[in-house]
Amino acid sequence: MASLTYYGHSAFCINTGGNKVLIDPFISGNPLTEVDPDSIECDAILLTHGHFDHLGDTIPIARRCAALVVTTNELAGYLDSQDVKNHPMHIGGYRQFDFGAVKLTPAFHGGGVEGADFACTPCGFLIYIDGKTVFHPGDTCLTVEFELIGRLNDIDLAMLPIGDNFTMGPGDALEAVRMLKPERVVPMHYNTWELIAQDADEFKKDVESQTGAKVTVVKPGGTVEI
Repeated sequence: MASLTYYGHSAFCINTGGNKVLIDPFISGNPLTEVDPDSIECDAILLTHGHFDHLGDTIPIARRCAALVVTTNELAGYLDSQDVKNHPMHIGGYRQFDFGAVKLTPAFHGGGVEGADFACTPCGFLIYIDGKTVFHPGDTCLTVEFELIGRLNDIDLAMLPIGDNFTMGPGDALEAVRMLKPERVVPMHYNTWELIAQDADEFKKDVESQTGAKVTVVKPGGTVEI
């Protein structure tokens, strides 16, 4: 059975037993994790956008593990310049890989790499893996697209940002749950810094009292079954 490990902020690893897929591996400099990035092994990395707290350790981990980075076309071009193996996609695109399949979804946010002279469109990922559907929307506000995503997919697990300020906050994330109709929710992108401090237990209480979804608050370093 596939499992999900949380490294804090928006960084996760999906482990199917045969493949390990990282998402937005912000490890070095992440105050919520004590994991050594050199200890992390993976087969693929899903990268939602180029901000430092999402690009994170993508480049050194991908080089060391010879991992494939799946991301938007513009960000893939940047990774080419860094000698990182990648697969370019864009919003709405679907692709089957050795570890499973992904579809890129819209995210409303910025996306450029600090110090690089280009801009890129951020994205989210629908991840079809080990018979499960997992949704990582990246950094985003509440958007009407969630309604369509929820109608077209039976989502087993959605990781949703609740930190506010840079993304949607708990109230909008609650509305996102109503639209997406996932079986389970894992809150993310909160408590990394004071600016995005939130009470995940209060979010859990609100979601479970007002929707049919269950919320699992995963501590950084914790692992749950998908």
